[in-house]
Formats: sequence, structure tokens, C-alpha cells
Amino acid sequence: MKEKTPIATEAQYGKTMEEILSLMNKGEKNLSKAESEHLREMAFAAQQYEKERYTIPAPVTIEGMIELKMYERRLKQKELAQLMGLSEPKLSQILSGKRAPDIAFLKAAHQKLGIDASFLLNHV
Repeated sequence: MKEKTPIATEAQYGKTMEEILSLMNKGEKNLSKAESEHLREMAFAAQQYEKERYTIPAPVTIEGMIELKMYERRLKQKELAQLMGLSEPKLSQILSGKRAPDIAFLKAAHQKLGIDASFLLNHV
């Protein structure tokens, strides 16, 4: 079995991803124990490389944080408005910056979306 080495370059990452795809195409049931372990090791190495190279900066605005939560939960704006107990026009105005967030919005963002209260208060 190959020694565990971290991925250092984009070329190594590409080669690792090709190997992962090749093993995955064989099907989980068709892999030997050694192949399964190698697949796990490569997936872990690829994940570590992605964390180091492709980090997404944290949102710095309330609107950005709300959009991130929408993306994470795969919500459309209409669904988010329902979840937060807000009207669609009100949510749209807040997200577009045409209206300032009010207490009801901030409370729902904290309780329903799990956004840290201090983040919300520091960005109002």
C-alpha cells in the first residue's frame, strides 16, 4: 500500500481525483480491502487539500450570511420567507439592501437559521 502523503500540487490533486473516480466506478462491492483503504486515504488527502486551497471566506454582511444559509439548506427565497415567518417582499427588500433588518428578521435569522446573535448585532 502507498505511504500516506499529503497532496501538494494541483497536478497531484488531479491525479488523485482520477484515481478516486476510477475506483468509485468499479463499485464499492467490487473493491478489495486494500483498494477500499486506498480510496479512503486518497479521499481524505483530497479533502485536506481542498480545505487548504479552496476555502470560501466567511460572509461579512447579514445579507451574505443569509444567502450562505439559503445555499446550505437549498432554499429558495420564497421558502426562506416562510421558514422565517416573513413576507416575501420584506425579505427581498432586506436582502437587496433596500430595507434595514428589523428585530423580527434578526430574531428569525438567529432562531431559524442558527446565525450567531453577536454576528447579527455587529452587522446591523
